[in-house]
Amino acid sequence: MRTHTPFIRTVVLVTASLLGAAGCAGQDSGGDGAPAAPRTVRPVAGCGTGSWTDPADLAPERKAARCDKGAPAPRPLAKKRKITVATGTLSAEYVAPLQVAVAKGEFAKEGLDVELKVLPTPDALPLLAKGDVDAQWAAPEAAVMNGVNGGFDIRWVAGNFSPDPTSKSGLWVRLKDGESADHVEMAGRKLGTMIGKGSVIAYPMDTSLKKHGGGLDRISFQQLGSADVLTALQNGGVDSAWLLDPIWRKVDGDRKYAFLGGQPVGEPLGGLLFGPTLLNEDPDAGVAFLRAYIRTVNTYFAGDYKSDPGFVAELAKLLKTDEATLRSTPSMRMDWEIRKGTTDRLQQAYADAGVSKGTPVPEAKAVDRAMYSEAVGHKL
Repeated sequence: MRTHTPFIRTVVLVTASLLGAAGCAGQDSGGDGAPAAPRTVRPVAGCGTGSWTDPADLAPERKAARCDKGAPAPRPLAKKRKITVATGTLSAEYVAPLQVAVAKGEFAKEGLDVELKVLPTPDALPLLAKGDVDAQWAAPEAAVMNGVNGGFDIRWVAGNFSPDPTSKSGLWVRLKDGESADHVEMAGRKLGTMIGKGSVIAYPMDTSLKKHGGGLDRISFQQLGSADVLTALQNGGVDSAWLLDPIWRKVDGDRKYAFLGGQPVGEPLGGLLFGPTLLNEDPDAGVAFLRAYIRTVNTYFAGDYKSDPGFVAELAKLLKTDEATLRSTPSMRMDWEIRKGTTDRLQQAYADAGVSKGTPVPEAKAVDRAMYSEAVGHKL
């Protein structure tokens, strides 16, 4: 198998930066990610039994947690607080809840002045580790888990979304003679993707590949720009590709191609990462941030938000995309919860891909559900 050297080098460099930052900031954070004292969790109006689901429930038909529209109500901080959130993009639909929360003043209602700062993940992670940014809208990728394994406090504190069951965002292959969607031999093929082996997409990608005689260790990767992935698949530059919304619609229905699988329905693979400032130094602000985020989901993204033409128009302006493109794919299932075992499954995929080092990080060191549970009034 041909090793994807540039990406592995990136993972190593990002991990080294994280560990260096951990050495500088670890003395301030305490290194365990726990609040200084137990926090009181009170019932929250409008957030009943449906505002929490069992993390062990991985059923695709699981209903995402929801409170009433407008809940949980704001509880403004005593003093206004500036929070900087790093995100790799402001144009992707999965960032829409943050964009809407800023535009609709949901963060401001909590006494938060939130800045969304576009930074590539390799640049943002060391800043999160040092506390130079407060949060990151990203995912527990290999570099993050390697950094946590090195002793630094970064926690995955809230989910983002899972795909609609009708979405075909995921792994597509150009079929050879005699092959069908039910019988494809993936071993030895070249896969084109914007996302390297250390991304969370490695987990569903590995799952789909193994169903067809492949696996991350049995294929070669060609990392491509977003505009080049589909072109490479269509002109034969690669044999398969991970196609995102709405690109997959270009090949859907064409018998030369088959969809092999995507992100598990009902299992978010990313969302909010908190660093030391919101985990340890100012957890009140951390809970307030999550309260505003959750309220935004309940108010604007509770169901099929694309059925509202006016809201789609608003989103298109915020995301700087055209309405037709936004309407061409089904609404995402916005979901602030984190499923049990997701980080274990991610790390297994990273190990299969050869981009993780050391003993796997236990879930308790990588995930913190306490803040979003407090925001909806659920006692762990």
